[in-house]
Amino acid sequence: MLLPQESLNDDNLVKHNLAVALQEEIIRGNLLPGERIVEGTWGRKYGVAQASVREAINILIADGFATKKSGRSARVTQYSEQDVARIYDLRGALEGLAARLIVEQKANLAPLEHALSEMARAGAGGDMRELVETDIRFHLVLCELSGNPFLFESLRRILKPFFAFALMRNIQTHQTPEPWRNDIEYHQRIIDFLREGDSTLAETYIRHVMGKFASRAYAIWENKQGSETRAHAGAE
Repeated sequence: MLLPQESLNDDNLVKHNLAVALQEEIIRGNLLPGERIVEGTWGRKYGVAQASVREAINILIADGFATKKSGRSARVTQYSEQDVARIYDLRGALEGLAARLIVEQKANLAPLEHALSEMARAGAGGDMRELVETDIRFHLVLCELSGNPFLFESLRRILKPFFAFALMRNIQTHQTPEPWRNDIEYHQRIIDFLREGDSTLAETYIRHVMGKFASRAYAIWENKQGSETRAHAGAE
């Protein structure tokens, strides 16, 4: 499998296109959590030099899709159950702060409402990947509306690999879109609380929602709980 020929004429485009391609390999489960990313293997597959693969891996590391310890090969990011709980704690703090700032600044909620409508449309269509992508977009828009670019960038850095991990695990364990569709009502409530104009209440609700999902998400992705639990929680 080769990258588009026009990309091979520009070293910068090669590494960025290759990083995108490797992200896709991760999402599809062709590179598993914790697996080594062997430069030679992927260089041969995509018809590029190992140096280009190395640069692409650095992009993956910067975006949180891979990790690398000194003197060791890069590996696909892997989350333990404790990691997942900690990520939700952090998301609760960041997205809760975003909610408070949105209310205090009386930000226009139209972009967030549009993101929710796109998520509902994806849910009705049953496309798992589109549903995950619209879900992450909702949360990024939430933080963007806070007006704090550092808050937005911090959440983006967390959410991109986290949702990729969630999508990968859902695909590998043959989950249906139903849990994610059920989550749409929680997103609507977030907007409702923001519209009410009580910053403390909006922040508290988001922290509550994140805590709720933190207690279930990992077990759902690993198929450790029954269908009844899966019907009431997705990745959020």
